[in-house]
Amino acid sequence: MSTTPARTPEEIRASIEANRVELGQSIVRLRGEVAELTDWRGHIARHRTKVLIGAAVAGFVLGGGLAAIGGAFRRR
Repeated sequence: MSTTPARTPEEIRASIEANRVELGQSIVRLRGEVAELTDWRGHIARHRTKVLIGAAVAGFVLGGGLAAIGGAFRRR
């Protein structure tokens, strides 16, 4: 059996306080990360060119698909 000395009440309080401070800092850091990850406006602003190209391609594909469907119905 290992014999570890019992901690004093002051040591326990100090440990609890240190854990409380560390937890508070972790929560602040987590809030910042969540805010950054959920900032869709910021993501769009940073990747504006890619978003515009993607929108143009999607519009072209959808427009072409709709035109093809309309053409198929006109042939009947």
